[in-house]
Amino acid sequence: MTSWQNDVPRIGTALKTLEQKSVGERPAATEVREAMDEFLSAFDAFKAANDERLDQIERKMGADVVTEDKVERINRALDRQMKTVDELALAMARPEIGGEMPTRLDPARREHKRAFDLYVRKGDAPDLRALEAKALSAQSDPDGGYLVPSETERLIDRIVSEASPIRAIAGVRQIGAASYKKPFTTSGPQSGWVGESETRTETEAPKLSELEFPAMELYAMPAATSTMLDDAAVNIDQWLAEEVQTVFAEQEGAAFVNGDGVKKPRGFLSYDAVANADWSWGKLGYLVTGNAGAFPVSNAADTLIDMIYAVKAGYRANGRFVMNRSTQSAIRKFKDTDGNYLWQPGLSAGAAPTLLNYPVTEAEDMPSIGTDAMALAFGDFRRGYLIVDRLGVRVLRDPYSAKPYVLFYTTKRVGGGVQNFEAIKLLKFGTA
Repeated sequence: MTSWQNDVPRIGTALKTLEQKSVGERPAATEVREAMDEFLSAFDAFKAANDERLDQIERKMGADVVTEDKVERINRALDRQMKTVDELALAMARPEIGGEMPTRLDPARREHKRAFDLYVRKGDAPDLRALEAKALSAQSDPDGGYLVPSETERLIDRIVSEASPIRAIAGVRQIGAASYKKPFTTSGPQSGWVGESETRTETEAPKLSELEFPAMELYAMPAATSTMLDDAAVNIDQWLAEEVQTVFAEQEGAAFVNGDGVKKPRGFLSYDAVANADWSWGKLGYLVTGNAGAFPVSNAADTLIDMIYAVKAGYRANGRFVMNRSTQSAIRKFKDTDGNYLWQPGLSAGAAPTLLNYPVTEAEDMPSIGTDAMALAFGDFRRGYLIVDRLGVRVLRDPYSAKPYVLFYTTKRVGGGVQNFEAIKLLKFGTA
């Protein structure tokens, strides 16, 4: 048996062991390192198997069915191991549940935190209502819920940012109004070169337009038992943030990629896309693979290089690829003319893999490779895509609808859309 075949049982055993452990618990640093070591070993096994497949193609004009099957099996195992490492790294980054109330808060914030904690645990709202009335808050009321303390809001935002792939790479702006308007120049002021004594002609004023990003309401409804709420050791802020993170991250992730802008943010794939040669403001430019539903048969890496250089140099410096796991699995097999793999794993747990030395963000809401699918994006997403968060996360306590559980109707307002149409390019798996 070859070395990569010997690695397969060990990789499978490691995967089963890791999957049996709860990622909801904070893993030890050694566990994360071991998972990363298994991932790197799996990648070495994948490269050995794929090299054998490519060698068979060169010698026999085609790979053995058995070899193809083995490569795909190891590739799928590598995907699962990569997901396990990501989950363990995310769990490791979370602070532990529990702990005392911060003592460095100013008196007003400490009072708000104490009143909110009393409301969540016991349903006592008079103190919280009085504080918000005193602050002239127009964002909450007894029917719509109460604003969480600012520390809790930041904790929710931080945890969701770690779990939401597009939020982690996009530009984020906090607003206090219902929408955010961003002006941009459609035609700049006229300019030119003149001699020292030549007459200067009057120039036209720049023409402005604006983009608007309304904030839409996103909600989650975690449940708790009375026993848990009575337990003073449970940090309510951390519990609430972790309970809503999955729902918020999944809903945001889908909207930031494919959202239609109706009661949700507008995703970057929902904008009109045109061939890059015909690009104009308000549309995203795309390149084609020249092969319907697939990469080119030969020199597939050239398509990726063309995509990188379709983005202007000012955006290319901070560029990154965005794709889903199945697309990444296909690209993982590509090699350059020197036999080096174009896709390389991150060197530490939580570090992004790279493709042609640019980081890769895995977003499962991106379409898979298919005929005319826009399955790959590249660009500077921090400058290209904007997420707006309206300040204030609200919570409404409901002890009646699902007795004996207490529900917490939690809402936040989020918007998003493309703010710079030059900064992002797409790859279309088609011929035109």
